[in-house]
Amino acid sequence: MIVRIQRGKGERFDDYDIEVNAGMTLLELLFRIQENIDQTLAFRYSCRGAICGSCAILANRRPVLACKTTLSRVTNLKIDDHVTLPSSAKLPDGGILLEPIPKLPVIRDLVVDWEPFFNEYRKLEPVLKNSDHPEKEHLLGKDKSRELEKYTNCILCALCWSACPVVSEVDGYPGPAALAKLFRFYLDPREPKSTKRLSVADNEAGWWACDFYSNCKKVCPKGVPPNVAIGRARKLLEDEEVEK
Repeated sequence: MIVRIQRGKGERFDDYDIEVNAGMTLLELLFRIQENIDQTLAFRYSCRGAICGSCAILANRRPVLACKTTLSRVTNLKIDDHVTLPSSAKLPDGGILLEPIPKLPVIRDLVVDWEPFFNEYRKLEPVLKNSDHPEKEHLLGKDKSRELEKYTNCILCALCWSACPVVSEVDGYPGPAALAKLFRFYLDPREPKSTKRLSVADNEAGWWACDFYSNCKKVCPKGVPPNVAIGRARKLLEDEEVEK
């Protein structure tokens, strides 16, 4: 199989002719190239179990996690209703094109600088703000746990950021992951229930910038629905405005 990989900071693409195995993942493929053909190839990984989000890349122009994505899933377009992003590089015949995720500065090869993503994320203060000190633990019912789980499953891999057109269109847009996390803390029963939690993103570059392309949910490896969170937050803020 021919594997075409973006190198440096996007200056060139190198082709590797490599033997692959059935069921092989993209991360295993990258290791095989690095260990047997080109030791200079740079890519990021950590847990290898789709938990840390470090290995986010574009494979045949689709945002994926390298550790959980098999080669067959990439090469067989009919299997997957995934988001396909534009690229200037040509796909190798019957092969795979690997590129860094877009909308983040490239450090080298497939490694990107996540600071722009996390800078916007931190602005929303996505941490638990519990004003009281209960004598007993907070117990969550199954329904509430299930509702929170939709958003706590986010691993901050930035795939939704790379697939969201609004990130490129609106300066200061926090991105789908950040907004989903903000809504997760609004839902958390351990915090006082108030739409003040949502107000930090109640502006034209926040909740109201989303155009509901829904690419975020389509590319999320954990099935997190930021589009649903954004829609619900807007409704809550609109209802509050009407009551005033």
